[in-house]
Amino acid sequence: MEIFKCCACASCTIQYTTGGDLTEKTQRPPIRVKMKIGDIEFEIESQEDQLQTAVDQILATVTERMKDTRLAERQAPAPRAETCKGVIQKLWEENFFSRTQGLSEVHAEMARRGFHYDRTAVAHALIDLVKDGILTREGKPRRYQYAQKRPPA
Repeated sequence: MEIFKCCACASCTIQYTTGGDLTEKTQRPPIRVKMKIGDIEFEIESQEDQLQTAVDQILATVTERMKDTRLAERQAPAPRAETCKGVIQKLWEENFFSRTQGLSEVHAEMARRGFHYDRTAVAHALIDLVKDGILTREGKPRRYQYAQKRPPA
């Protein structure tokens, strides 16, 4: 089928054909849609009659992926970024130091709770809490015993 324009100008939109229909419509320019859902951003460019189907398919896929992502986020435990001194203060708040404790007992209790600090870091944090007036220290060097100087408020 041959297509002839009605005139030589570029602005004509009606086209005539030999044989078949007398007029044939030209295609409209495609429609462009940009969408952002959560962290996902996408752009669709299609003809008007195909746009709804494309949007529905993308939304279904995005919704399913977001459900999977949320499940994965729930399963992963939140990272803990607590200082050694902060963990020992939490022990003090829980009355762990109501009876005297040595460095090895404090270190073991922290490890039992999942905080694996170096013994020297624990010793320095204990000294800081003694200086802050929270704990008291008794005994001889390398065998100090730590107890609460004042009860938690």
